[in-house]
Amino acid sequence: MKPLFILFFSMAFSMKAESQTFFIKTGIGKIAVRKNFSESGKTPLILLHGVYFDHHLWDEQVGSITDRTVITIDMPLHGDSREITKPDWTLDDCADMLGEILDSMQIPRVIAVGHSWGSMTILSAAARYPLRFESIGLCNMPFRSATRKQKLIFSLQHSMLRFRKFYSRQAAKSLFGKKSLEDNPALSDQLARSMNILTDGEIRQIDKKVIFDTEDTTPLMQSLKVKARALKGREDYVQSPPFIETIVIEGGHVSPVEEPRMVLEFIKTLLN
Repeated sequence: MKPLFILFFSMAFSMKAESQTFFIKTGIGKIAVRKNFSESGKTPLILLHGVYFDHHLWDEQVGSITDRTVITIDMPLHGDSREITKPDWTLDDCADMLGEILDSMQIPRVIAVGHSWGSMTILSAAARYPLRFESIGLCNMPFRSATRKQKLIFSLQHSMLRFRKFYSRQAAKSLFGKKSLEDNPALSDQLARSMNILTDGEIRQIDKKVIFDTEDTTPLMQSLKVKARALKGREDYVQSPPFIETIVIEGGHVSPVEEPRMVLEFIKTLLN
């Protein structure tokens, strides 16, 4: 029995050691990084979430990909990435942050998939450093500048931030598809969990950096030198990006949790 116990203990320790959590210092601040390591030698996959969420957005996809190293991060001010030292960061800084993370992890080339803000970050990074990316997947990417009407709506919503439960419910209604919320009301709770970490001031700051101040990224897609595919929900408020093959699936703006299996299949097309 003793050798069997030792073997079991060794296997359990090895499985636990495959998953690592650490912090990487970047120009924006300390970024929380989670790495599920594989010795396969295949190109690593990195996943970036969107506004108000954290690395848990990708839990189902990460749990289903075991043939390569998979990396998830908490974007600035989200999840455990709370030590942000550059308050005036921009989307370009986020692109540089991604490059700094890959440099620190000594990853020369990666497959990158993002959701919303994460997609915008990946697109910007791939346009700057095309040799660092084998392929990219852009989920639910808001590539156009916010209109005056959209900015007004967000400003009005910000006035309701002191009523956080109400604000979170309204955010859920605008982000998730109607049927998604009807079939899975817990989606609202998932959003509230990650969103409640943020202060009112941080939500305003994030919305300004990621929504108010962003420019139309159509020129980046037009000149992109990296293999790319896109995905969006049928009820998504964003349009299909030009110049990039786009898959339309059911749901709204948060496809990784509304249609996790479809997003997993989307990712696998990039991996293959």
